[in-house]
Order: sequence, then structure tokens, then C-alpha cells
Amino acid sequence: MSPSSVLGVLRKGAWWAADYAYVSWWQVAGLVRRASADDWLHPEPRVEPDVLLLPGVYETWKFMHPLARALHDRGHAVHVVDQLGFNAGAIPAAADLVAEQILAEDLRDVVIVAHSKGGLIGKTVMGRPDVGDRVAGMVAINTPFAGSPYARWIPLRSVRTFLPTDEVLTALQAQQVPNHRITSVYTRFDPHIPGGSELVGAHNVQLATPGHFRVLSDPELVPLLVEELARRVPR
Repeated sequence: MSPSSVLGVLRKGAWWAADYAYVSWWQVAGLVRRASADDWLHPEPRVEPDVLLLPGVYETWKFMHPLARALHDRGHAVHVVDQLGFNAGAIPAAADLVAEQILAEDLRDVVIVAHSKGGLIGKTVMGRPDVGDRVAGMVAINTPFAGSPYARWIPLRSVRTFLPTDEVLTALQAQQVPNHRITSVYTRFDPHIPGGSELVGAHNVQLATPGHFRVLSDPELVPLLVEELARRVPR
């Protein structure tokens, strides 16, 4: 192995370690934080559109607390789906919970901001006849739209749903109508999704911060979200 190859492996190893340090910190912080699902609903002054946060697998909405706070501070009402828990259930069942909340809160022209699996749930919701037209768009961050081959090595149904051959995933890939309303944001190096998160027909944006989780702390992410939210305001 050449010196440059060795350096490349070491660099990716360091990125991987930093990624897991980040997720460990924020998972623990989410467990101890006494945040309420209602904390981000009433910004002053309020600007459109409202935001609906959807976390990834084994994440609660509190894992996305920094984004919730940042968007709330910029005037957006931020909604969460507390019933998702750690988001380990099947994608269609999770989409049912999200749809129920959209109808219960009578959300209209809401923009979904999702991490990883949350983007698959969001795309499912966008394709539903009952609530799809209530969603103005979605910003999906490091979402495995084409799955991940690494899922085969983890014998858990909640992870194997990310297999490229999974029937739910393949059905979502075939469903391309909502793609033009999706902005797919992804990192330069995602240790969980080696094939990347580029989505045909969507607005695709690559950020510099490496890692499946650390991308949530990229300094360009919040300005990008604000820009995308402004673009989705009904005219």
C-alpha cells in the first residue's frame, strides 16, 4: 500500500471515530435533556413555512435539537412526532404516524427536515394521497435513497430495511413524482452509505463535513436550510 493510500485510510478512520463521538454525545444529551415537543412551536416573530423534523433510525427527535433550536430562533415553528420514539419501526408504519400528526395539527405547506431514515419516511408521506399535498417539500440529510450494502451485515429488521433490494426501498425508488420537491443534502464521506445520497430529479447538495452524523453540525447546513425554507414559501 502506498503512503498516500495509508494516509487515506487513516483519514477516513479518524473521520469515522469523530462521527461516532458526535453521535454518542448527542444521543446522551437527548436522553437527559428535558425538552418538550411543544418547545419550538411558537417563535416570535413567526415566519413561514412550518418545519416538521424526522430523525433517523435509533434517533429521537431530540437528536436533532440543534437544528430545531436554530430554525426556531430564525422564526420557524418546528413540529416533531414524539410517537416515533427511537424510530426503529417499519417505514410505512412511521409514515402513518407522521400523516396522523399532519392531519391532527392541520399542517399545510409544511417542509420536512429529515436525517437518514427520516428522509425515507418523509418521501413516503409526500407520496400519500391523504397528506402529500400538505407537504411543500423536504430537505433530506444523508438519506439512503438507494439503500446501503452494509445493511446485510446487521441482523436487525430495523436496519435491513436499508438493503438496496428491500421491497419498501425499491418501491420508494420507483416513486419519482415527489423528487423535484426534495433537496438531498449529503456529505463528502458517509461511512454508512458508501453509494451516497444523490437523488435523481432532486436538488442535490454536497457539504464538506465528513460523517453520517457530523454533517448535522456542518456550518453551511443551517444557512442552506433557511434558504431552502424560503424557497418553499407558497407564493
